[in-house]
Amino acid sequence: MKGFRRVGTWRWLGMALLLVLAPVGWAQHEAPVEKVASHTFGLQTPHGGSQMPIELSLDWTQAQPQVTRAVVIFHGKGRDVEGYYHTALKAADLAGGDAAKTSIIVGPQFLNEEDARAHGLPGDVLRWRQGAWEAGTDAAGPVPMSAYEVIDAIVGHLADRRFFPNLKTIVLAGHSGGGQAMQRYAIVGHADRIVGAAGIRIRYVVANPSSYMYFTDDRPRFDGGAIHFAAGDEGKCRDFNHWKYGPLNIHDDESYVKKSAADGWQPLEDAFAHKDVVYLLGTADVDPHQEDLDVTCQGEMEGPTRFLRGQAYFAWLKQKHAADLNQRMWFVPGVAHSAGKMFTSECGVDALFERATCKDEGTAAH
Repeated sequence: MKGFRRVGTWRWLGMALLLVLAPVGWAQHEAPVEKVASHTFGLQTPHGGSQMPIELSLDWTQAQPQVTRAVVIFHGKGRDVEGYYHTALKAADLAGGDAAKTSIIVGPQFLNEEDARAHGLPGDVLRWRQGAWEAGTDAAGPVPMSAYEVIDAIVGHLADRRFFPNLKTIVLAGHSGGGQAMQRYAIVGHADRIVGAAGIRIRYVVANPSSYMYFTDDRPRFDGGAIHFAAGDEGKCRDFNHWKYGPLNIHDDESYVKKSAADGWQPLEDAFAHKDVVYLLGTADVDPHQEDLDVTCQGEMEGPTRFLRGQAYFAWLKQKHAADLNQRMWFVPGVAHSAGKMFTSECGVDALFERATCKDEGTAAH
């Protein structure tokens, strides 16, 4: 790794974060992930320094006054940051007008420990146990930094008026595993608080996740076209209401979540209901045996397929927050489990760039 360049120190909530951007010349190997992102985002915490692989469409260490929108795209289980990044670039082109010229695309890459070993990455590159980052778990190394702290830092840098004096909107969008992360981060994350003084709006796009975090022990029951809710059965699934599926049993290495929920879950739920969240569901994502579908008992208690799980969760939210829900659910017809097709669809482009109108969907719940 070479050529790191210091761009300043950012203080937030008592933590000093040193932001660094540098190109990365890591060797490619036949590895669990085909490609590591081409830049790094440097973070300095009280525990020490680390580097986060990231893709960027612009040099964010320089002032970019033309940028009014940032789209941060979060990969799924396969960690294909390159594919997701280029999908977001294509969506910007499809949005038309000046969307591509007035937007920055950011693609962080949450590597597994196996990726770091296979690519021979330096020891200061952040890596997680397989799949753990989605729930906000601390990195396995080199420092115990939550994946959600990384997102906070990205949002903080984008909100820095030295670099983005005219930024109006930050879109945090994820598909599959990235969608799981965005749904949980929208609940416990600090993005809205970070940008509050800057007057920047945050939108969360949750596309085709395998599961959702419920605030209670309610879980859906499907009866023909209707959805009912009843308390989950611990006899069938002992841990069904544990984090990341519910609010219980937050582990020590999920300290970010624990701190966010220190004052109870009700304030978080109330704030979450008012946030701008778009659930983007492919109508053909209905395979109960799809290879990346969460088929644990916790996941299965939310429904048999991603399409039904998403509809059920939105129905539950509408039932609990009939008067104040600021969230919407959009369907992408004929698309299964494909980030590329989801985010370049009409509704996908609208979710990211708000250049069109997509039909709000609703589900009857009892």
